[in-house]
Amino acid sequence: MQGYPKPISGLIDELRKLPGIGPKTAQRLAFHLVVSGKPSINRLIYSLGEVRDTIGYCSVCGNLTDVDPCAICQDPKRDPSAICVVGYPKDVLAIERVGGYRGMFHVLQGYIEPLKGIGPEDIRVKELIARIKDKRQEVKEVILATNPDIDGETTALYLARTIKPLNIKVTRLARGLPFGADLDYADEVTLARALEGRREI
Repeated sequence: MQGYPKPISGLIDELRKLPGIGPKTAQRLAFHLVVSGKPSINRLIYSLGEVRDTIGYCSVCGNLTDVDPCAICQDPKRDPSAICVVGYPKDVLAIERVGGYRGMFHVLQGYIEPLKGIGPEDIRVKELIARIKDKRQEVKEVILATNPDIDGETTALYLARTIKPLNIKVTRLARGLPFGADLDYADEVTLARALEGRREI
């Protein structure tokens, strides 16, 4: 049986590398792109190129941005005394969707995962501590909004123990979020209640 032409096979292989994309989905996406024609493919290529060339990480909070510092860090209406710590940029979007939080963010770019050899030095912990110690920031509260799973809890516990001696209030999202859930998949009401009901740790 003859296989796919080499360019289609290559496209399928690249699509399979994306999270949540299995072999069948990769095939469907590849054929959809091929059948949709050159204008659709060119728009996709342009969008990918634009992301590659313009998107980076905010030098302050670590969020994805096309300007540095990002729009949130530049917003004078945000409260600089509160920093909400999340694992990934997608978590910033999840909390922003709720609409009730007006403080700043800090994106760790991952979690502490001892079994994988990922320690505090491998994520953006030292940058967080530097922000807290910066007298210009006047940070009064750090909200730990890491995922309620093993890695998120491990990271939150480490951060709480590290930040507490600095005489900063450390809170954790309330248990409205089920253990093992991702913030990105939480609905707005659950996430809003978890944010409102955060507790000091």
